[in-house]
Amino acid sequence: MNLNQQIVLVSGAGRGLGAAIARAFAAEGASVVINYRRSEAAALALAEELGDRTVAIQADVSDREEARRLVNDAAEHFGSHVTTVVNNALGDFSFNGDGRHTLQTIPWEDFQSQLDVTLRGALNLIQATAPAMENAGFGRVISIGTNLFQNPVVPYHDYTAAKAALLALTRTAAADLGPHGITVNMLSGGLLRTTDASAATPEAIFDLIAQSTPLRRVTTPAEFADAVLFFASPWSRAVTGQNLVVDGGLVRD
Repeated sequence: MNLNQQIVLVSGAGRGLGAAIARAFAAEGASVVINYRRSEAAALALAEELGDRTVAIQADVSDREEARRLVNDAAEHFGSHVTTVVNNALGDFSFNGDGRHTLQTIPWEDFQSQLDVTLRGALNLIQATAPAMENAGFGRVISIGTNLFQNPVVPYHDYTAAKAALLALTRTAAADLGPHGITVNMLSGGLLRTTDASAATPEAIFDLIAQSTPLRRVTTPAEFADAVLFFASPWSRAVTGQNLVVDGGLVRD
């Protein structure tokens, strides 16, 4: 299915990377659902910016019933089912290595908070959208990971553990849904320049990362979003259960 025929639901799309992903799909003519939890003003402004084939819908995807309502409202708005899900929603988190909890001090509640949004949210959306995708014989599930589980230069224990669990779900879901024409993949980035989540990162860290990459620069949200389009496009139809690292070549294994 071409991108301009797809109905794409991007969770956590009111700002940051999610907004960049929504813009990328809209630029290709896709119908886009901008999901947000609290960023109402930003999400509504983005929907207005992107035009009639875009709608902003509030829902906390970590809540199963809210996730189902989100998917049903999207289908009602566009007159057809969601074909493509981008699991981008992130629990409250600040990428500031100096302010993080150490392994000795981090409470389990921080892990639970990240798992609730990252893993449970993705599962809720997959379960809500998969039946219609199966009936159509086509679907795309794309999850947003991190290169920190390959290169934990800053040990964000809770965030990284939740993203690693999401990678495991990506691979098991790919095996389960593949016979129905649904692909499930992940894209993992490093620090992006700049999102709300990375705004607390010191400038010196951005410069250090840039000098460590073959491209000598830090990946932008728009550049990362371009790679997301690949996994939704017809050119990836034989690719599933994969994790593509998109960080300018910083991590190469």
